[in-house]
This record gives sequence, C-alpha cells and structure tokens, in this order.
Amino acid sequence: MAVEKYRVYRILFWIALFGSYVLAVLPQEEVPRLTPFNDKGNHFIAFAVLTTLLLYAYRIRYLSAFGWMLSYGIFIEISQLFTINRNSELLDVVADSIGALIGILLYRLIRKFYPE
Repeated sequence: MAVEKYRVYRILFWIALFGSYVLAVLPQEEVPRLTPFNDKGNHFIAFAVLTTLLLYAYRIRYLSAFGWMLSYGIFIEISQLFTINRNSELLDVVADSIGALIGILLYRLIRKFYPE
C-alpha cells in the first residue's frame, strides 16, 4: 500500500513539474489565467505545491528539496531568456525560493498533525 501511495505522489509531482514548465515557457499571450494572483503569487503557489509534492514523493532532505527547487526556478528563468514574449526576472527566483520554503513548512506541518 505504501509503495502505491508514493507512486501516486511521484506521478502528481511530475505532472505538476511538467505543467509548470509548459506554462513558464509559453508565450505570455498564450498563458491561460489559472489563478487570481499576479506573476509572483503564481510562482510562490507553484513552488510551495511542487516542494510539498517533491517531499512526499521522494522523502529527501529539506535542504536537498530546497536546492532542487531553487535549481528548477533558475532553469525556468534561463529558459525564458529564449522564449518569445517572456522575460527573466530575479524576483521570480525569490518568489520561487519563498514558495519552496513555505512548501517545506507545509510538509512539516501536515506530517506533524497527520503522521503516517
């Protein structure tokens, strides 16, 4: 049963990661408005969710999860340098980092109140 649960978390993580990347590199006018938040809010929410899913899926250390998510955020910004009508911003990486930290805290909070 536990193996199946981790498989579901992994599938959800990879779907979310792929989806977030596609949304990040689509030309700006083609990106659907999925949330009521601004760009930085979307980065924050996306990385909080991605980090929480990453921790559930792979049970890695918090610092490793943060490092992977920070690297992913930087990768997105570099990718946007080569995308039509997109621009790369350092503040997006800051929002990603804050979201990743909140994702770690959210994971810890959930695990505290709902241990397996």
